[in-house]
Amino acid sequence: MNGIITLPLIPLRAGESDLSEMTSQLLFGERVEIIESKDNWLFIKNSSDNYTGWVNRKMVKLLSVKQEQSLTDITPYCVSRPILVCQNSANQDIYLPGGSLLPGYKNGKCTIGNEVFTVNSDEETFSEKIDGEKLATIAKQYLNAPYLWGGKSILGIDSSGLVQVVYSIGGILLPRDAAKQVDSGTVIDFISEAKAGDLAFFENAEGNIIHVGILLNQNQIIHSSGCVHIETIDSQGIISSETGKYTHKLRVIKRLV
Repeated sequence: MNGIITLPLIPLRAGESDLSEMTSQLLFGERVEIIESKDNWLFIKNSSDNYTGWVNRKMVKLLSVKQEQSLTDITPYCVSRPILVCQNSANQDIYLPGGSLLPGYKNGKCTIGNEVFTVNSDEETFSEKIDGEKLATIAKQYLNAPYLWGGKSILGIDSSGLVQVVYSIGGILLPRDAAKQVDSGTVIDFISEAKAGDLAFFENAEGNIIHVGILLNQNQIIHSSGCVHIETIDSQGIISSETGKYTHKLRVIKRLV
C-alpha cells in the first residue's frame, strides 16, 4: 500500500512515538511506500529518496491503486520558493515549503484524489537543465533559516536538507544524508577549479562525512550550521566569520551540474 502527503510538512521519526527523534521531514506531495503498520504508526519509505522512518498514520493520505497509477503517469511540479500559499478544496490557506510537489499542476491547480489545491502565484518553473549559478540563487532564499536536525524547510533545515531541497527544485534528486550525497557527481581536485553550485563535503576526526554546503564561488559557501549563512572557505575548510577559526574540515568537492 502507498500514500501521499497532503499536509505542508510532517516529521519522519526514528521510532513509533511522538517523542521519538525526528530524522527527516516529508513535504507536501511526496509519495511514500508503506512497509509496516503498528497501532497509530506507519513505517514508510519516501519514494523521492528511499529514506525510511515512522509517521503518524493520520498524517498520510492512503492511495487506491487507481489513484496511485494516475499520479505515476504525471510529472509533479516542484515548488521553487521557500513558502508558497495555496488553497485546499475548503478554500483554506495552506503554506507549502520549497521542494513540495504539485502533481498534475496546470492552470494554477493540482488534484490529489478528490481534493483540489489552487495556487495563485507567478511561480517560476525550470524547463531546461538548471545551472550552478541558479542553484546558488535558490540556496540564498534560505539565508537565516534556523538549523534543525532533520529539517527540510525555511522554518528549520539541516545541511544535507538544504542541499537536497535546493537540488530537488532544480530537478535533481539526491539522497537525504550528506554521507550518501557525496557519492553523486564528479570530483573537483582543487578549490580553485570550483564553480557556483558545486557541493563541498566535510569530515570529522574519524573521516566520516558529517556536513555539506553549496559553493557560491571559489571562496564562499552557503551552508546550515546554527542557521543558513555564507562563510569563507579555502582548501582546508570553512572559516568562521565570527572567530576566524576553521569550523569544518574539507574532504572533497563534487560537481553535479
